[in-house]
Amino acid sequence: MKTADPTMARAINDRLALDLLLERGPLTAPQLRALTGLSRPTVSDLVERLRADGLIEVTGEAGADRRGPNARLYGLVAGRAHVAGVDLRRDALHVAVADLAGNPAGVSSRPLPDDPDLPALIGEAVAGTAGGIDLHAVVVGTPGLIHPGTGLVTDGDMPGWRPDLLQALRDRTTARVVVENEVNLAAVAEHRDGAAAGHDDFALLWLDDGVGAAIVLDGRLRRGASGGAGEVGMLRFGGTGFCDLVDLASAGELDAEAFADRVAEGAFALVAVLDPGLVVLGGVLGRGGGDRLAGLVGARLAALSPAATVVRPAAYDGDAVLHGAVLTALDLARADVFGRPVAAG
Repeated sequence: MKTADPTMARAINDRLALDLLLERGPLTAPQLRALTGLSRPTVSDLVERLRADGLIEVTGEAGADRRGPNARLYGLVAGRAHVAGVDLRRDALHVAVADLAGNPAGVSSRPLPDDPDLPALIGEAVAGTAGGIDLHAVVVGTPGLIHPGTGLVTDGDMPGWRPDLLQALRDRTTARVVVENEVNLAAVAEHRDGAAAGHDDFALLWLDDGVGAAIVLDGRLRRGASGGAGEVGMLRFGGTGFCDLVDLASAGELDAEAFADRVAEGAFALVAVLDPGLVVLGGVLGRGGGDRLAGLVGARLAALSPAATVVRPAAYDGDAVLHGAVLTALDLARADVFGRPVAAG
């Protein structure tokens, strides 16, 4: 195994301390020593280094009866960077801005006009929500297949669509911009703090005004060679597209048992090929169906496949796509500002 040189060791220690401050909030130097296992001189050095770099600051003292250097609480300088997440729907645009610690700094929504200039509309909405704050990263969630290599988007199926949306947005801002499939971002939210938390393998089956799926294997989002991984809406059963079998109109005409039969068809395709162990039902219909729909689909999958599969409704209460966009933007900003985590080995 390659031994870390002093520069790499400092980078590893700094990132460890910063991640702890993100997770736990302000900490004293003794608390950092206890949590990291690092020596007193090493922690003292990293604290001074991170303060000099403008990454942490003294936020107070621990305990009313304690004074001195060991009582100082150190916290992140959350305003060091800000990010924005965007959820681009077929009828509306939602934006959320957060600081480096993930604290909300602004939120807005606006309807999508009939023939919008999408790059201009998104740029104006993001700038207006940020209120003059310079943004480090912007992540946009949108329908369609996003090619992992080129960033070109196909099958956007919405007003004002253009396949070069990513480049058009990058031309309008100095922030780092990423365009990602909306269901993939919802899966990020469910994986981080929702129904799939703690699971390295799962599939999110999205049942909303669009139908699709996101795949996470070995803890990583899988997009496929051209961005089409999880596009179960294109499956056909009895000559009818899966997206038409489980859309909002069809769901309104079926009882729970009949709707579960249809959902299980698409879920079984995921289970048979991927064996994810967990299928999360998201979107308006998936999450709205609650434990009853999840139970019915789970029972049908158990009859169809020997692979044990847990089925549960999505847990994130709110706009999962927007939340996933903010989380992804924060990952990008923290990697740039803190330094990317160094892989072992």
